Amino acid sequence: MANIGFISLGCAKNQVDCERMMYRVQEAGHTVLSGLAGSDVVVINTCGFIDSAKAEAIDHILLTAGLKAEGQVGKILVTGCLSQRYQEEIFRELPEVDGVLGTGSYTRVVEAIEALLDGKSIADFGSIDAPEEETGRILTTPEHYAYLKIAEGCDNRCSYCIIPYLRGKFRSRSMDDVLYEARLLAAGGVKELIVVAQDTSRYGTDLPGHKRLLPDLLRELCKIEGFRWIRVHYVYPDEIDDDFIEVMATEPKIVKYLDIPIQHCNSKILKLMNRRGDGAFLRNLFRTLRSRIPGLVLRTSVITGLPGEGEEEFEELCRFLKEQRLERVGAFPFSPEEGTPAYDMPHVEEEVALERARMVETIQSSIMDDYSNSWIGKTVDVLVDGFDPEYEQFYGRTFADSPEIDGRVWIASEEALSEGSFVKLTIDGLIEGDLTGYIVEESV
Repeated sequence: MANIGFISLGCAKNQVDCERMMYRVQEAGHTVLSGLAGSDVVVINTCGFIDSAKAEAIDHILLTAGLKAEGQVGKILVTGCLSQRYQEEIFRELPEVDGVLGTGSYTRVVEAIEALLDGKSIADFGSIDAPEEETGRILTTPEHYAYLKIAEGCDNRCSYCIIPYLRGKFRSRSMDDVLYEARLLAAGGVKELIVVAQDTSRYGTDLPGHKRLLPDLLRELCKIEGFRWIRVHYVYPDEIDDDFIEVMATEPKIVKYLDIPIQHCNSKILKLMNRRGDGAFLRNLFRTLRSRIPGLVLRTSVITGLPGEGEEEFEELCRFLKEQRLERVGAFPFSPEEGTPAYDMPHVEEEVALERARMVETIQSSIMDDYSNSWIGKTVDVLVDGFDPEYEQFYGRTFADSPEIDGRVWIASEEALSEGSFVKLTIDGLIEGDLTGYIVEESV
């Protein structure tokens, strides 16, 4: 039996895949280490979505290769999107790597590890369209929150996005399997469940009946005892219907927070990107959501410098953001991805795209300041995430803050607080954009 170390990079969906690999490795009798030193094999689960993610993955491979050269670790196995995308280049450009698994082969991680330990080289690329194989997980999040991955792959085929080529067609997990896993998470102490997929809104459309099942799934998740918050990420705007809005508005466990990636608002650009809808559609959708779900917090992502974006189109995006005043916005410069239709489309220089992203961030910073100030004086439930020894203070999140994405709330408390507990907090100020508050009472 061997000692196995893991590095997980990229999105929450990738993190769930890594947790499943860890479970398989442990079930096979190997030891999953909390660090890398002493690992017989290090598994690096990579992201290969955009240039910055690829650079991060390569940096981690090189750092691990340095540990290998020093004799601190043994073999290196690279999995995930980077290995799927660069199947031949990894061995050629990174000779320190001993094996690679594609996104369709991560379920064979145990066989790959044992082959490496036998001195063999591994390059395994199974079908990226195969159904998901059910297995357990070793959670790498804090015990009180977890991600629930309900589907794999994507059928949207946005012209700038490489994901369908790396993750395959959209495949929903069965509702029975999803609910079984959710019950296990609740029984293990998870208080906040975060529903994720490349596109959660299409859940069920590929199953018999071809029906959007996300509203039904959410209703069933709300029946599970133990969950206090259920959060929904990656809901595409064109798939939001009345049934989904009704569930969001009426189910108290579902936090009034929606992650809706729009990428842009200009009709010409959206059409070039193979996105459905236009600026008028988005305005109407946000107006409907806000009117039917009071207090809703909207998060989105936008891409600057997309093909077709001139000064006029960018100014339209800026006006849209100032007008809509979305509470959470992430801005990213366009990253031309080889193999996608947008790669060969004319677009602005990288520096122009970066500058536009910075301008969006400036606009959003002012909106965020106003939104944060609107919390002062309010008493709200806060989920305690932990204690920061540097600041000597506990911190947590409101319903408006998704973990690892949004901000913190600093909690004034002379007594120790339990990680994963809820407290009622009166917000009394801001520190560097984060809310601060004092405890009124512990919440149940």
